[in-house]
Amino acid sequence: MSIAAQSVVAADNRLGEGVQWCPRTQALYWTDILASTLWRYTPHDGATRQWTMPERLASFALCEADGWLLLGLASQLAFFHLDSGELQPIVDVEPDLLTRVNDGACDRQGRFVFGTMHEPEGDAPKQAIGGFYRLNTDLSLERLPLPSVAISNSLAFSPDGATMYFCDSPTQRIQCCDYAVDGRLGTPRTFVDLAGIEGDPDGSTVDAEGGLWNAQWGMSRVVRYRADGREDTVVPLPARQPTRPALGGAALDTLYITSARDGLPADCVRDEPRNGALFSAPAPAGVHGLAEARFGGSPSLG
Repeated sequence: MSIAAQSVVAADNRLGEGVQWCPRTQALYWTDILASTLWRYTPHDGATRQWTMPERLASFALCEADGWLLLGLASQLAFFHLDSGELQPIVDVEPDLLTRVNDGACDRQGRFVFGTMHEPEGDAPKQAIGGFYRLNTDLSLERLPLPSVAISNSLAFSPDGATMYFCDSPTQRIQCCDYAVDGRLGTPRTFVDLAGIEGDPDGSTVDAEGGLWNAQWGMSRVVRYRADGREDTVVPLPARQPTRPALGGAALDTLYITSARDGLPADCVRDEPRNGALFSAPAPAGVHGLAEARFGGSPSLG
């Protein structure tokens, strides 16, 4: 099955990412990582708003506390209050490595799971020196017992929370593992092997049926895989570098997709202006999203 996507916000993002739907505010949030900017879009009136961050914002989570986000900034995790702009630092991440925070998502218990990526000096290739971490609701940080990564991505959880999806993008494999309520992880296994494609797996989301939607960088498409790993639906995009999908809208039946123009040749950026836009497409009939799991830890309200 193939469904068509259209541009809904000409955001011109250098590296749009991290898109999430907030049912409480009926709004879509995402980040332009390289512009250090948080975006919000409200479909009912088409309005957008932007917040400038103190450093690159790689990923984030909605919080149980209204009005707050948990930010995965390049070098640290922090709470951010949308109305006041207050920033509350929590913990530095890999301060002794040439890495930054990258993809992240909350598990069904309200803990933030995220990964890092290598940022080598000059044109050196990225190496698998980063890791995967979990910020618990008591704000303690732990490294997960998973292989080191060059570019963490595709973090998502099955509807029952018992399976965690993740990838190291350059390996072109989306992996998964059993994920216990107490946080214990099973042995990683291959969910989808994409070896040979002209791109890499990027961000993912999971729908209510357990289908995994994956944005495929360099391939101009988002692909839905059933829970058994079989390809089910393809969403072609008029943008070369889709980055992450999310299911939103009042009925959670609209697919939203961020994209990037970073790294594209100048003539491509000029001639293909929808690179870097926010896209939407109707989900297949009967397919609905899940409300995003929210971070359960509390910011200081004093």
